[in-house]
Amino acid sequence: MSKKKIVFMGTPKFAVPILQMLIENYGVDLVITQPDKKVGRKKILTPPPVKEVAVAHDIRVLQPEKISKDEDTLNELKQLNPDIIITAAYGQLVPESILEIPKYKCINVHGSLLPKLRGGAPIQYSIIEDHKKTGITIMYMVKKLDAGDMISKVEVDILDSDNYETLHDKLSIAGRDLLYETLPNIFSGNISPEKQDDNEATFASNILREDEKIDWSCTAREIFNKIRALDPMPGAFTHLDNNILKIWSSEETLLNEEIPFEDVGSIIKQDKKNIYVLCGNNTVLKIKELQVSGKKRMPVTNFLSNKKNYVGIILGEINE
Repeated sequence: MSKKKIVFMGTPKFAVPILQMLIENYGVDLVITQPDKKVGRKKILTPPPVKEVAVAHDIRVLQPEKISKDEDTLNELKQLNPDIIITAAYGQLVPESILEIPKYKCINVHGSLLPKLRGGAPIQYSIIEDHKKTGITIMYMVKKLDAGDMISKVEVDILDSDNYETLHDKLSIAGRDLLYETLPNIFSGNISPEKQDDNEATFASNILREDEKIDWSCTAREIFNKIRALDPMPGAFTHLDNNILKIWSSEETLLNEEIPFEDVGSIIKQDKKNIYVLCGNNTVLKIKELQVSGKKRMPVTNFLSNKKNYVGIILGEINE
């Protein structure tokens, strides 16, 4: 098979194994990624993980602020005339003017079993919505978000022990391996793309600040799912004494004793290692790891070293 001209578009850590596989097996002629961003309290200008890999392999990198309006990027792609453009978690909608360039079209490695969970946060929402399975779909890109014909799929189990980070890493490797298996078939024409049923589509919009707040009227299971879906970034939060309190590790539990409070969010019990909170439908969440505003995440054991009794306090309340 003659060498193919390949353009890769991606940004975060999720896309790195996929890019590395392409470099090792095909070679990559151009990488397009998001602009560098200021990160952390010191606002250090930091390149995306995909850019770091590309630079280490001496691959040319473009970082348009908005690719849909960047004529220089469009012109460079037309001049390069790639055989295929492959995207994975790029983070911007790719315009039709680019989609129509490659001979083998543009394909996307998406972190869900389409048409379920189209959009920018499919990994988080697969946990939030308590799915038992998710996966990777490789599909052709069209103007409409994540709606193109599907080329191949692979399933990945979601365990109760998974959080965003562990599931992210499993899906990233699954995407790499599925693309490795799928590309030869795309180039040979040995594929039978399947149209998506829009009636079955669900959406996973990017996580907003209000999505991170814990609603204690939800069940313990629902809150447990939110907490692990947002671990290690950005974290699910509530309020304690008017301060932000992030919850990092928890589990559903049963208390074989009478619950002395009725208000959801009430701390109903504490022991040496855990805090127990009343949730919706009289369910109980056991908190094992948390983070007080201004401090590092810590086991509840450390949090309770001040010997204070928190029983009766209602989490989430803000006193004016």
